[in-house]
Amino acid sequence: MGSTTLNRPFLKWAGNKFRIMQHIHTMLPTGERLVEPFAGSGAVFLNTDYDQYLLADNNFDLISLYQILAEQGEDFIGQCAKLFRDATNQEAYYYRRRIEFNKSKNLERKAALFVYLNRHGYNGLCRYNASGGFNVPFGRYKRPYFPAKEMYRFYQKAQQAKFLHVDFAKVFNELNTGDVVYCDPPYVPLSKSANFTSYSAGGFDTQQQKQLAQLAETSRQDGIPVLISNHNTQFTRQAYKQADNIKRFKVMRSISCNGQQRKPAGELLALFESRVA
Repeated sequence: MGSTTLNRPFLKWAGNKFRIMQHIHTMLPTGERLVEPFAGSGAVFLNTDYDQYLLADNNFDLISLYQILAEQGEDFIGQCAKLFRDATNQEAYYYRRRIEFNKSKNLERKAALFVYLNRHGYNGLCRYNASGGFNVPFGRYKRPYFPAKEMYRFYQKAQQAKFLHVDFAKVFNELNTGDVVYCDPPYVPLSKSANFTSYSAGGFDTQQQKQLAQLAETSRQDGIPVLISNHNTQFTRQAYKQADNIKRFKVMRSISCNGQQRKPAGELLALFESRVA
């Protein structure tokens, strides 16, 4: 389903699926359109070969960026490139651009700044405070990489895609016969001391995890297969117990700031196959 040479996303993104595409390729059903209610970095979108795509996310800044890149292509990439110079890789400059990003009403400028902040901010995080302000600190990288070719590849592929800023549950109302759904929700915490509501900016809690599993069950009854990725925990195994196929494996997590403490985490893919012949 995907090419032998994988295409990297142009955004740094916690939990992006680039590293596990070989597992996803073995599980994703064929179809006419791939629908992703949690677009994230677009790794699955970039490394599959469907005729059409629908990418949705509840992060307005992310979807706005994708829409602008899809429309403007090289012109927009050129605007982003101006933000990647030695003079822009300074702490004071970074914080001025972060303030500008949080105040700006110009969507094109915000989209370019989003790319800049993503590559210059700490650990590639995308995090907002309670007031909705982007609050990731300066990353202190020697020379942040400008992903020109990755952005251009995304732009080319985006001509097959539609991008929506919408809650995940509403995406399921957009499904049609021939669709395949891939869901990469905010993951269930591995630690018992972790809090669901603080795990993601949107507060993706246990009820929403269960709601997603129910939507997958309903969709497969309507003939639309759904593949979900998540941590391999007692909670997810119970939530996805109605799945037709569950694949479990280990993946190295890179979210820790201490590279020596990064350890393999249990991951699973749960496939709810179409129940319509």
